[in-house]
Amino acid sequence: MKEARVGRVTTYFAHPEAAAIELEDGLKVGDTIHIKGHTTDFEQEVESMQIENESVQEAKKGDSIGVKVKERVRGNDVVYKLVKE
Repeated sequence: MKEARVGRVTTYFAHPEAAAIELEDGLKVGDTIHIKGHTTDFEQEVESMQIENESVQEAKKGDSIGVKVKERVRGNDVVYKLVKE
């Protein structure tokens, strides 16, 4: 699978284990993302996301979203979307 950069992590919230992500491209619930940084490297499916505490199914370039993450992430970690070739 190919990866396309969709954004970067701006903040990590330990409780409820969520990341604030500034989007550079669109993202939908159900997409698989790969978060990579200096000490971060994992893939997961986007199960839910929020914009200003409202659940949304998709977000567009320029949106700041909140996504639950399964591991700790750090500011400036890069977020990629896995794209079928």
